[in-house]
Amino acid sequence: MAKKGLMISRLYSMLFAAFCLINCHAAADANERKVHIVYMGDRPKGEFSAATTHHSMLKGVLGSASSAKKSLIYSYGSFNGFAAKLTDEEVRRFSEMDGVVRVIPNHILKLHTTRSWDFIGFTQDAVGAKPEGDVVIGLLDTGKLMNHTQTAMVLTKIKSSHKIIGGRYYNSENWYDETDFKSPRDSEGHGTHTSSTAAGDKVPGASYYGLANGTARGGVPGARIAMYKVCWSFGCATADILAAFDDAIADGVDVISVSLGADWPLAYDEDPIAIGAFHAMKNGILTSNSAGNSGPWPYSVSNYAPWTLTVAASTIDRKFVAKAVLGNGQVFTGLSINSFELHGKSFPLIWGGHAANYSAGASPDISRYCITGFMNSYKVEGKIVFCETLWDGTGVLQAGGVGTIMADDEITDFAFNYPLPATQISASDGEKVLDYIKTTENPTATILLGETWTDYMAPYVVSFSSRGPNPITPDILKPDLTAPGVDIIAAWSPVAPPSVDWEDPRSVDYNIISGTSMSCPHASGAAAYVKAAHPDWSPAAIKSALMTTATLVDPKKHEDLEFAYGSGQINPTRALSPGLVYDANETDYINFLCKQGYNTTTIRLITGDNSSVCTSTTPGPAWDLNYPSFSLAVLDGQPIYGVFTRTVTNVGPPNSNYTVWMTTQRGFTISVEPQFLSFSTVGEKKSFTVRVTGPKISQQPITSGSIVWVSSDYKYMARSPVVVYNVLPTPYSPYDSKSQRKPTFRRPSMYHKNGILGRN
Repeated sequence: MAKKGLMISRLYSMLFAAFCLINCHAAADANERKVHIVYMGDRPKGEFSAATTHHSMLKGVLGSASSAKKSLIYSYGSFNGFAAKLTDEEVRRFSEMDGVVRVIPNHILKLHTTRSWDFIGFTQDAVGAKPEGDVVIGLLDTGKLMNHTQTAMVLTKIKSSHKIIGGRYYNSENWYDETDFKSPRDSEGHGTHTSSTAAGDKVPGASYYGLANGTARGGVPGARIAMYKVCWSFGCATADILAAFDDAIADGVDVISVSLGADWPLAYDEDPIAIGAFHAMKNGILTSNSAGNSGPWPYSVSNYAPWTLTVAASTIDRKFVAKAVLGNGQVFTGLSINSFELHGKSFPLIWGGHAANYSAGASPDISRYCITGFMNSYKVEGKIVFCETLWDGTGVLQAGGVGTIMADDEITDFAFNYPLPATQISASDGEKVLDYIKTTENPTATILLGETWTDYMAPYVVSFSSRGPNPITPDILKPDLTAPGVDIIAAWSPVAPPSVDWEDPRSVDYNIISGTSMSCPHASGAAAYVKAAHPDWSPAAIKSALMTTATLVDPKKHEDLEFAYGSGQINPTRALSPGLVYDANETDYINFLCKQGYNTTTIRLITGDNSSVCTSTTPGPAWDLNYPSFSLAVLDGQPIYGVFTRTVTNVGPPNSNYTVWMTTQRGFTISVEPQFLSFSTVGEKKSFTVRVTGPKISQQPITSGSIVWVSSDYKYMARSPVVVYNVLPTPYSPYDSKSQRKPTFRRPSMYHKNGILGRN
């Protein structure tokens, strides 16, 4: 195990080196021009030419009109800012200019269903309402397939009568892989998958080589899609992301779906997704985000701004398995989306440790893991190889192997699809396979075609789904909710590889993959469904409806409770009629930012309104933001104490009465005042106070309760979780919005070439 750890450590180093090739700007020549975003907040009032203003600023710093024209990449118009190639000295000069909020390096972010919609109770009978055709979902992704039967694209104008209303593409770094299309067309598959999950048409008979056969459909088949291609084989550049937000806002989309994010925390005014989503919110557009695939570690959640909807990934009642059958009759069931049929034929079985490629510097301690390039083709060719870890199968495939049986306990709750017959069994079963190999003169095995089994434990949040607490604002609970994101089948680009091997030459129209990238478009589709029914609702109201009506997730399955699943699993049908909503607008979020330490000067730039004032910039808790959940971060050794103010808006019957129900765990108390709310009109607002108290706590993990506003006829129930947990004031103060944590690099096994787990 020690040598395995050393191997993984070396792989971490390789991954870090690759990361720095893209992101470590500080190591570059100071005189080399790199793409940066000059963010200046909201668009100024009155007559304003973004292109002229930004060109003039660049001319003043760079010294000539020709240099300014050559440097400029994007001039953002829906808000104020531009992207340009700048030297370190030019970055410094722009950073010191009045009117500039932040100069942001062009970081490279990464990409974070026949059954899934039915599993959450959103059956085909519920969709297809005529108003859905008035809703447009804008996706920031890898593009989409133009002529797929589920997501056929017609380039036309927003709000037209066509299903797919158009696509744009962005590449500020001008980097292209040989597989990339210089167009909105999708060569990765990811964008086709997410867009069809959100709003794909109904297509019967969809499957992945016969697996998961059924009718594929998006959440809102009647809605329309606008694709903004910001992700390529190398990842997703922040300047491109902001350009896409800029265009999506100007195009008038209703929901923006973003299945990508950073691996490390960024301040709100440095995070391009938070910036773009803020200006989208100002224009009445809700942004739905993936929570990230860095779980199950705490503080790993991505996309944590309170004006966005952050979505974790959970399972559905279906899992994919493949059986390995040994020559002695033993059968082992493992996780795999195995599309290969060996027709029961047995092949010689070999242990990877017996097939070291010594010419490549390998040894049995390395080849036992079947790492690509370290396998001896003379010994592997024509055989099934037993490997002592989870890998992508390319090590065996490139050495001429027939298939692979992998033993690993690290991933037990989702499956991969491989470029050859493969299955992943438990480590204990692996010991039995190895014993068979070592005690049998001519060991043999076969791998059976994949099967679909019922997962009776579903739903539960999958291990890779990123967890809270919120790394920047601990008093805002993230993720907000969870949605199906495990083994999801949806449309795929036939030019994209169908397995974890990006050189897999096969072609498919549908693929099964996992990730918060898959759960995000489920929430985006649900948000579009609510928007279609309530076109006048604000982004915060739609988000509140989805959160307060979410289906409860079993806490016994999750030791990290709401840090894993937020308010629960989305329930689009119930979200149409939440009864009450926690609404919020730009002013509420500005007050929140003031308490995060942003001053009046910065706030006025962000809002474009010189009347905006921060009465206090002393960092403190976010207890008075009108959020649909409650999070109390208690400094280690201090008593439990928090007072939250909230306001609910009646969106149910005009004459309605609500009583509060409370649940709590031993160790703290929740009180609500008043405990009864009476409404006489639709749109009427009522405020209340939630007080959370308890003794001093130290080193306490998350504990939680809830408050539920229940109508007198029991028809409406708006539930909000209440979580309490310990935090340390150092080294990363939870009340310091500028604190940054360093990137964490984890095991790169099964990672795609641009760092995404199983293309998610």
